[in-house]
Amino acid sequence: MLLEVGQVTRPHGLRGEVVVRLVSNATERMAPGSTLRCRGAEVVVEQARELPSRGGGHAGSCSHWLVSFAGVSTREGAEELAGAELFAEAMGGREGLWVHELIGSEVCSASGEEHGKVTAVQANPASDLLVLDGGALVPLRFVVNVVPGRVIVNAPEGLFDL
Repeated sequence: MLLEVGQVTRPHGLRGEVVVRLVSNATERMAPGSTLRCRGAEVVVEQARELPSRGGGHAGSCSHWLVSFAGVSTREGAEELAGAELFAEAMGGREGLWVHELIGSEVCSASGEEHGKVTAVQANPASDLLVLDGGALVPLRFVVNVVPGRVIVNAPEGLFDL
């Protein structure tokens, strides 16, 4: 299964480098030799370095990388990649929540009260948010358990009052 790990935001310079917004906390995705999928084709990372954070990065935030891909050596080649999403195979043995496993899941309190289905996960500096079909936003820090098709939360009183 392929997971989105980043996006090429723009070309950089004249030698084919691009800026990649990494949406994965697995920075090894940018290691030289890493193979990613981009617009249906494979691209191989030749060189990459993390760019300094603008605005005081925080845990869980996206990072930006200056990346050279094999076979992309001109500004024009880099421009063709602008806006492209980057995908990679899921890494075995990694713990944590996967966005694709949360989408469509029912959000329930520990007592079993249902609050809606997850339609998206929105990046947020303090804590990423589960976006529910009824419009509620639930910070991931309130998730206490995930089972197939169900996300159990321990949310403060009033969170679901719209």
